[in-house]
Amino acid sequence: MRFSVDKAFIDEQKTIKIDNVRLSVITDRILRVEKDFFEDRATQMVLCRNFGNPHFRCEKDGDKVLVVTRWCTFKVDPKTLLVSVIFKNNNEVTPSDVANLGGTARTLDGTMGNLGDWKKGDKKKDRFGTGNIRKGIFASDGVSEIDDAKSFLLNVDGTVEKRKGGEDKYIFAFGNDYLGGLKEFFDLTGHTPVLPKYVLSNWWSRYHAYSDKEYLALMDKFIERDVPLTVATVDMDWHIVKKVPPFCEFHSIQGPGWTGYTFEKSLFPDYKAFLKELKKRGLAVTLNLHPRDGVRYFEQQYPDMAKAVGIDPASKKTVHFDLLDEKFRNAYFDILHHPYEEDGVDFWWIDWQQGTKSKLEGLDPLWLLNHYHTLDICRDGKRGVILSRYAGLGSHRYPLGFSGDTYVCWKSLNFQPYFTALASNAGYTWWSHDIGGHLLGHGDNELYLRWLQFGVFSPILRLHSNNKGKSKEPWLYEQVTEIAEDYLRLRHRLLPYIYTANVLTAREGVPLVSPMYYYDSDPRSMWEKYRNQYYFGEQMLVAPVTRKGKDGLSTVKVWLPKGNYTNFFTGERLAGERELEMTCALKDYPVFVKDGSIIPLIKRRKGNCMDFDELDILVYLGGEREYTMYDETGSVLFELKREGEDFSLDITPSTDSKVKSMNVRAMGDGKLKVNMHGDVAYTES
Repeated sequence: MRFSVDKAFIDEQKTIKIDNVRLSVITDRILRVEKDFFEDRATQMVLCRNFGNPHFRCEKDGDKVLVVTRWCTFKVDPKTLLVSVIFKNNNEVTPSDVANLGGTARTLDGTMGNLGDWKKGDKKKDRFGTGNIRKGIFASDGVSEIDDAKSFLLNVDGTVEKRKGGEDKYIFAFGNDYLGGLKEFFDLTGHTPVLPKYVLSNWWSRYHAYSDKEYLALMDKFIERDVPLTVATVDMDWHIVKKVPPFCEFHSIQGPGWTGYTFEKSLFPDYKAFLKELKKRGLAVTLNLHPRDGVRYFEQQYPDMAKAVGIDPASKKTVHFDLLDEKFRNAYFDILHHPYEEDGVDFWWIDWQQGTKSKLEGLDPLWLLNHYHTLDICRDGKRGVILSRYAGLGSHRYPLGFSGDTYVCWKSLNFQPYFTALASNAGYTWWSHDIGGHLLGHGDNELYLRWLQFGVFSPILRLHSNNKGKSKEPWLYEQVTEIAEDYLRLRHRLLPYIYTANVLTAREGVPLVSPMYYYDSDPRSMWEKYRNQYYFGEQMLVAPVTRKGKDGLSTVKVWLPKGNYTNFFTGERLAGERELEMTCALKDYPVFVKDGSIIPLIKRRKGNCMDFDELDILVYLGGEREYTMYDETGSVLFELKREGEDFSLDITPSTDSKVKSMNVRAMGDGKLKVNMHGDVAYTES
């Protein structure tokens, strides 16, 4: 497995050496500072250092070294390695944790929105290695510092190697250019891949020992009720559950079903037929893994695994999990995973909860799993994903993020919008939450609906629950069933908008979900009371309902930045640059669309077809915009222009676009003239 690290080195002309210190000017806004050991290889965080075209000069200022770029001046003390940044307005900033705007965390396992605050020195970690929200690449004063000295080295073949020592850190002087800074960060650390389309609609998941018949009957009920699903998750009870020998070597303390690679025949007598039936229903499939316990003698793959690593199968010795062992690693994928992929498994849910220690001191086994599983599932140029927990800066290369087992309560919901948007400060843009919560809960209709509504306007909508709380089928919540099902249909219809954002994330580094301040310079965009607001794509502003209402009505305080907006659900026009208070019935959700926006939707139809062949295009008059909608094969360019009080929309599909028909609907005041450049049927309404 080859890893693209060819540009990890940096041109010598972009470096400054002072005795045992090396300064590398990556861009006009990124400075690397090393001491004692100079390392040109890629690391777990950094893949490419030779992408920028900085213009700089080096000067002496007493015992300090000044690196002057077009953007700022980096002032470096070669003895202490302390760095400050002087911006063009002469404001000098020293990076600090206090000013850092935060990043993201390993997991939300067992939390109720109370991860703690790293800024206040709360450094507690639970047994899952959760920790608190870590530093991101942005700061309120414009400068952040990230230490990469403990990051392991990456070789071209994808293997890892420990450093010899030394200091290695990066200074990010992005100011308040969040989108530009994020683009440079991705150029430095590697870009997020384009995700398969199927992960962007609705998922079903539950920790429950389903039989094949029970699971397929449930999928058929979603079809019967015309609620689209595109991903079927089978949690850990696909493993052998009922006849695990009680005293086998290295038996999991978690009990039967927790780990393994053999289907439980009492539940899945013919697993291949089961996977085929899921495929017939248009579903991608993921299976849950808990790989820590390795492969034990009662697994059907044990003889082949034992031979592959040099163990006599007759000994019944456990094949221990060790991704640092090349023999085990190759067998792990070739014997345990690839056959199931040939049978219909599309990707793997890596449910690692066993801490951060491995045989190589300081190397996180979760990171190893994410790294190697992503390389493997994307082999031969294939587009693939994993579902796993976050393992530090650079993890955006290994989507998707599984945020863990939160409690079913309003506090959990109230934390997730902020947590999700904040993660963009670490470049981690694809969190998948347990929508509805995992632990406990007794079927609160309002909480379920509000969580689901947030899920519609979040990166991944994965309905999930455990086997003791109430499951997340919308028809189990009788007071809100119709509303919930309509929102699940809406998520599917939004696929063209979300998939386009997916492409923009990969190509331009623009997150699907981002904090308000990425787009709005008004200080109110950073106020604590509006921290849950976020942009969903570049055109939609969401102010989620995260607190229990009264008599079905919830009050939400909203900050609308400068500009004019349309309520996505009601069509009400609203002027911006003001605060307002909204009262929302259960069917209402505060989503606002900027003037000039173009929102493509799949035409309403039965089933879970993901083709962008028939579209409804919502055009929000009042502004001008150029917007390109992307599909897996082609694209469509929309150009909205103002003509006095009226507007014109030029639509140009690419030659490989699969769009056959469009209905264009003007939202707002004024007339809209549509000019179709291509052989696509269209109507106006």
